[in-house]
Amino acid sequence: MRGTTLIIQNRFETTSREAFDDGWETIGEELPVVQTQFFPDQTKSILFKNDSPDIPMAYSLNPYRGCEHGCAYCRARPYHEYLGFNAGIDFESKIMVKHDAPELLRREFMKQSWSPQCIMMSGNTDCYQPAEREYKITRKLLEVFLEFRNPVSILTKNALILRDLDILTELAKMNLVSTLISITSLDPDLRRKLEPRTSTAERKLKAMSELAKAGIPTGVMVGPIIPGLNDNEVPSILKRASEAGATRVAHTILRLPYAVAPIFTTWLEENFPEKANRVLTRIRMIRGGKLNDPNWGTRMTGIGGYADYMHRLIYSLSVKYKMHEERKPLATHLFRRSGAWGLFEE
Repeated sequence: MRGTTLIIQNRFETTSREAFDDGWETIGEELPVVQTQFFPDQTKSILFKNDSPDIPMAYSLNPYRGCEHGCAYCRARPYHEYLGFNAGIDFESKIMVKHDAPELLRREFMKQSWSPQCIMMSGNTDCYQPAEREYKITRKLLEVFLEFRNPVSILTKNALILRDLDILTELAKMNLVSTLISITSLDPDLRRKLEPRTSTAERKLKAMSELAKAGIPTGVMVGPIIPGLNDNEVPSILKRASEAGATRVAHTILRLPYAVAPIFTTWLEENFPEKANRVLTRIRMIRGGKLNDPNWGTRMTGIGGYADYMHRLIYSLSVKYKMHEERKPLATHLFRRSGAWGLFEE
């Protein structure tokens, strides 16, 4: 199952294509299954410097470009257009793999100019997407973080994170890691349609519980909150996450930049036609009458009564479930270069 089968026009292309009836009788024939393809990414730089004032992390790291999870709402889809692909089906079926990522990260840490600070994994695409089972790049990156004792935060929709429990536990002992598990819906049918190749909500909650038991700080990312579609689930998600051991909450409200808007609206009309008008109307209510607001400061939060209500609701629930206290910053004073003697050696 895919999040979309659309071939969206790349906004950088000067020519366009569209299907037409060529006279051949093809009505009723099934379209071929789109197989995922993997390509080596020859990037020479692994860290992305964030200059957005509404994102707290200065650096992020993404082992893959494109994401097979196939979330219909993914704000990272337009980045695939810079590669000559489209933001629709190409984004989730043509995955760029950064095989050299661990070595590139090691080189960054070896530079005297590097100032130890937290790096976010999955700032754009999920570091634990299905490809990670085979390539294990995220695991190798975590080994580098542990080797140099540089802090890292992880956001994922995949229970595959438990595979690396051993390394995460060692990082946690030195206050070098925090994790967020994203839960968009507890409804199996909605989750399957909205983000088809992610882990189920139950597996995400189990992962959260296992991380917490191992002493690894974990929280829940509620998002994106889609007005009129999954917003009614917010109280249940926070309650279940709290019971699983989450100690903090983050949330986002749906954003629809560039090609994401037609992809999501098409998905919505195909899967929930009876709700489409209500959902789109509410999105416009929090985006100044449009489907997207690109302005810093409001693009993440939305504006107006509904957005304010949702922020207050999440804060009150986080207090109720004791997930509102700010966690102490991850350690930076343990960073080392010449003293990187091995994975678990003190």
